[in-house]
Amino acid sequence: MLGSAALAAERIALVIGNAAYDGAPLENPINDAKAVAQALRSLGFTVVLLLDADKKQMERAVTEVREGLKGRDAVGLLYYAGHAIQLEWRNYLVPVDARLSRPRDVATQTVDLQRILDAFRDAGNRMNIVVLDACRDNPFGATGRGLGLAPLDAPRGTYLAYATAPGNVAEDGASEAGHSLFTAQFVKELRRPDSRIEDVFKRVRLQVRQRTAGRQIPWDSSSLEDEFYFDRGLQSGAGDSRSREREFALEKAEWDRISRSDDPKDFFAYLEKYPSGLISELAQSRLDALNKARLPEQPRRDGAPAGDRRDHIRDGDRFWYWTTNGLTNAFTGHGFLRIEVQGDEISEVWGRGGSMVSVRTNLSGFTIEDESGRYDPPYPSVPGGVLQVGKRFTSRSILKPWTGASQWVDFDAQIVGIESVTVPTGTVQAYKVELRGQRQDGGRLTRTAWFEPGWYAPIKVIQETRVGWRVESYVRELTGRERRD
Repeated sequence: MLGSAALAAERIALVIGNAAYDGAPLENPINDAKAVAQALRSLGFTVVLLLDADKKQMERAVTEVREGLKGRDAVGLLYYAGHAIQLEWRNYLVPVDARLSRPRDVATQTVDLQRILDAFRDAGNRMNIVVLDACRDNPFGATGRGLGLAPLDAPRGTYLAYATAPGNVAEDGASEAGHSLFTAQFVKELRRPDSRIEDVFKRVRLQVRQRTAGRQIPWDSSSLEDEFYFDRGLQSGAGDSRSREREFALEKAEWDRISRSDDPKDFFAYLEKYPSGLISELAQSRLDALNKARLPEQPRRDGAPAGDRRDHIRDGDRFWYWTTNGLTNAFTGHGFLRIEVQGDEISEVWGRGGSMVSVRTNLSGFTIEDESGRYDPPYPSVPGGVLQVGKRFTSRSILKPWTGASQWVDFDAQIVGIESVTVPTGTVQAYKVELRGQRQDGGRLTRTAWFEPGWYAPIKVIQETRVGWRVESYVRELTGRERRD
């Protein structure tokens, strides 16, 4: 299918649209797949297009695309529209020849999504993108879970996008002139100039959310290390400092104009204009508060909560920590953190050795002020409040110190994985969050924190700050906790 010409291609896409299911036909996948294939070809992709494919055709195409990508500095893409189901926390794409009546039929008659991800990974190419407009209701009875797909963490170098959040369904009706709503917006964004991958899917999510009044919200997971534009390919290097200054000035002026608004439309418009801007996380948080999603969250495989810290805040909660010097490893004291919820703000009151320090945040986890001063706008210490592997943000705030002149502070944070962490209270599986900060005066901050789902405060923190010649470092570990009900 690929032929010799594709061997020289830098971008190869496998596009599949399955609609002609016996007893459970779908309306849009054929049109969706054709539209995506056309858009990708116009952007320079070599496209393998399958319509109403059986299992053998799908597996053969995956193998062929993998071979075309193997060992190359290339980008691979899979787009799939059709039925898919989850069973035992694995996702399966359903060919049109599948006849599923028992759970054991799934392994033999469908295509395991994980095997496709493994095939793309084994190709050893630079980047892979997987887009699934397949989160429709499961028509196959007790064969799999009733709704949607199971959550996945994107493998390294992969961008994974679902038409809606895990455990929920997407709308298949003729919502956009013969296309699913998700794919109609995806194709529209592919045709936009400067189609940076993160901006594409953020705008798609924004539009789908708005048009369904929160009933459907696309979901993604990313572990990309490169900048990728659909119309320009892989890019390297960041913008210069002057460009960043100009960008922030424009965004900040717009933010100051709408920051106190109670109209969700203001924040939709802001995010449409600055989907990955330096204040976009705060704008998204404000939109979430004004226009709450109507979707239930699917818990993790171990039954733990999905990981949104905002849902686990209790007024009066206490956490006890011991602290050691990060440079000498010497014990420096035992202290506590008390949570005080006051309206839409939280005071984190730290106490140790008779001294008290208060850090104020909002309910979404954005720091308003700390011992250094006030932040305008508040900055997020955890990406988006929601703990999801791969999620990343960059932001900028103006720090107004308690003494001295104001200056900008840049932050870059990412949830890098889930790992086993041992602290005095025991060993737990926790999300690892890495944050880097840089101040205009040259000061630097590095912080690694581990968060256990179901609790607001971190179970462990390693932090180092450098301002001029002065270096401060500490390690803080949880020794006890108490929840107020």
